[in-house]
Amino acid sequence: MTLKPQLPVRAKITSVGAYVPPKLLTNRDLEKMVATSDQWIQERTGIRERHIVEKGVATSDLAVEAAKICLAKRGIGVDELEVIIVATVTPDMLFPATACLVQDKLGAKAWGFDLSAACSGFPYALQVGAKLVESGVHKKVMVIGADVMSSIIDYTDRTTCVIFGDGAGAVLLEPCEPDEVGMIDFWHEIDGSGGAALNMPGGGSLHPATAETVAAKMHFVHQDGGSVYKFAVRKMAEAAEIVLSRNGVTGQDLACFIPHQANSRIILSTAERLGLCEERVVINIDRYGNTTAATIPLAMQTAIDEGRLKKGDLVLLASVGAGFTVASTLLQWEF
Repeated sequence: MTLKPQLPVRAKITSVGAYVPPKLLTNRDLEKMVATSDQWIQERTGIRERHIVEKGVATSDLAVEAAKICLAKRGIGVDELEVIIVATVTPDMLFPATACLVQDKLGAKAWGFDLSAACSGFPYALQVGAKLVESGVHKKVMVIGADVMSSIIDYTDRTTCVIFGDGAGAVLLEPCEPDEVGMIDFWHEIDGSGGAALNMPGGGSLHPATAETVAAKMHFVHQDGGSVYKFAVRKMAEAAEIVLSRNGVTGQDLACFIPHQANSRIILSTAERLGLCEERVVINIDRYGNTTAATIPLAMQTAIDEGRLKKGDLVLLASVGAGFTVASTLLQWEF
């Protein structure tokens, strides 16, 4: 028997779901907790408020809510899901994977796994999911970016506590129709030498949890803000330019730029370098802060809510995260 080669399959996003917990932590609230001010935070980050979970709410809980919204918008049941990929740096626990907990809470029959790439987690997971669809093996893959950053933030450290929030976003990936384009190209990069600039040093095999690691606050986010900012400003633009250039596209061809929401100054600097006007750039960091793996799908939902995405639009995603991780994705919007 001679096996016939499969025709190429392209993947596309067919639905988006986003969820943030209702509780707000505003800049005014933070003024009462640490030596900071609303003006200082807004000028340096662009953030006004962020959503924070109540005690006992985990990353899997936010992920499940986003997944349910995503499925409902697509109009399909959970039984149709084949794979669940959860991008997160705040798993409910080291094991089992948060994807296992999400699968159980949803009542799905899918298999899945977690992916850890910090703020680039969602675009990394998006490409893994897309390749599973493009392989022809799976037809419905859900990619979720979810983080409860408040669980690893020291609210006496004004350099980090003003930045992060909690949230989740999910997308459904399916095969394109013959006349559709979907996912076009991506560029990923890491620079592990930057690992010391942004990390959570405690809790892993190097520094397991002890009374000493807890006392030393090693289970919170530690950041060298200057180093992270400089790397992000340079690399987000570089990654975006690489993926655009090799596809013969310029910033002028983009209908929408959806970047990771870490800092409004980083976003606007990247947009300026790409020759993009602010009207084509999605910024919602003022309302959500940096939700790590959730920022890009949350921003996708913002773009949808504001009527800034239509079928056939060229869309660019870009991010830089701890690791250092770097990602850019070029796609055509297909719904």
